[in-house]
Amino acid sequence: MPILLLSTEGGALPGPFQPTPALAVWTVLVFVVVFVILAKQLFPVIVRATAEREETIKQQLAEAKQMHAEAQVALEEQRKLLAGARSEATALMAEARTAADRERSLAVEKTRAEQDDMLARARHDIEAQRIRAIADLRREAVDLAIAAAGKVIGQSFDGADDRKLVEEYLGSIGKSS
Repeated sequence: MPILLLSTEGGALPGPFQPTPALAVWTVLVFVVVFVILAKQLFPVIVRATAEREETIKQQLAEAKQMHAEAQVALEEQRKLLAGARSEATALMAEARTAADRERSLAVEKTRAEQDDMLARARHDIEAQRIRAIADLRREAVDLAIAAAGKVIGQSFDGADDRKLVEEYLGSIGKSS
């Protein structure tokens, strides 16, 4: 009987690639059996694995979104810190410039004060030397006047009274001019 299902008209066996109604029946029957076995055994496994994979992908996407949001927050925080650091650096530079200007002003003032002190001392020294020179010049003038008077009169004047008299005369000449 199985041969009847495979045989064709005329009793000869068909070629391997020639479709026959019996071959179609057996193909459908094998397909249904394999489909039932697969539907009961393999499809649930495939569906479960696909669902698990889908759930894993959803979790990974959620984690990626969360990490992206955290990265954005961290980036914004970094930008704020950088802006704060820049403004702090600018403030420090301005403060340093101000301090340098103050130091330069103080140094200039100190130098001017030192110059003024040196100038005052120099003027004082010059005045003291001028007074000494005038006193030396007067003494020389007194000595010369006494010597000249002694030569004119023919006697020497060595006394303190004579010297005092000439100094008073020279003093009165200095005051009148």
